[in-house]
Amino acid sequence: MVRKIIHVDMDAFYASVEQRDDPALRGRPLAVGHGGGRGVVAAASYEARAFGVRSAMPSVTALRRCPELLFVRPRFDVYKAVSQQIRAIFLDYTALVEPLSLDEAYLDVTGNRRGLPSATATAEEIRARILAETALTASAGISYNKFLAKLASDQNKPNGQFVITPAQGVAFIAALEVGRFHGIGPRTAEKMNRLGIFTGTDLRERDLAFLQANFGKAGRWYHAIARGEDDREVTPDRPRKSSGSETTFARDLTAPAEVEEGVAAMVDDVWGWCERSGGSGRTVTVKIRYADFQQVTRSRTLGSPVDSRATLFETAVVLVRGLYPLRAGIRLIGVTLSKLEDPDDGPVREPELDLAG
Repeated sequence: MVRKIIHVDMDAFYASVEQRDDPALRGRPLAVGHGGGRGVVAAASYEARAFGVRSAMPSVTALRRCPELLFVRPRFDVYKAVSQQIRAIFLDYTALVEPLSLDEAYLDVTGNRRGLPSATATAEEIRARILAETALTASAGISYNKFLAKLASDQNKPNGQFVITPAQGVAFIAALEVGRFHGIGPRTAEKMNRLGIFTGTDLRERDLAFLQANFGKAGRWYHAIARGEDDREVTPDRPRKSSGSETTFARDLTAPAEVEEGVAAMVDDVWGWCERSGGSGRTVTVKIRYADFQQVTRSRTLGSPVDSRATLFETAVVLVRGLYPLRAGIRLIGVTLSKLEDPDDGPVREPELDLAG
């Protein structure tokens, strides 16, 4: 049976919510984030993207590209509430909804609840309902697997949709630059280019042995997607592997007391998730990024799951103290708890992620 998969991706989600809620922001270049010092753009409106402003870009770079850029602080509680509205719409059509973040999800509509004749019609109706109920637009990709549906959703953004049928899949991939493949980042694309792999056709011409020799375990995946093959199912409840929090500070931290205050703040975020979800984990990891952008991580796996904020903090502090004396000021601290398990040893559910598209 050929699956019918839809990838729904909200258009400039955070920025669009802000423009919806404040008419004065509509039609203007807008960034969600913090506009000074070491701030980073969390999301950019399409008006801002026209100037080359992108998410994860330093605010100073964004302002250099677009001096008229307006910054608004993120309101994650609002974004999460809107995301829940959208999720409820999805569930009217299928129980097989796999959220990737607040603003995107895969849907398997092979057997949709509305009995609509095609995935194309289903995507059109879902997008129309999102617009009617939230005043926001969404784009959709429709195909026979997740990899192609994800690629398709980018084709007619914003406020559009695109279909890749089984008969079109291999040809669509053949003409695509490997840097546009979902799951192939800039560094991997550069490596492929050095090996003479620039397009899907080039990738398909390399045999499995060559790809595994050069890309390890990922070689099998690249071999498959070059042929339009992706057997991954849409999985509503994906096991969560870790819970983490990190932040970049407005100024470099140089004193141990400051560093440990930063660790404490990250621990509060992570332990807050543990309390809300009832989950915990056994491996604590601390990430440090120095002022010169060199990064180090330290981890410790405990014999049993972390059972209190105090234990999490004490473990994290011991790890960071192993880096004293500091070789340079610290610009970023992160704390992650992994090897997660809930009190009943069942899977911990994947939470909504604060990512903008």
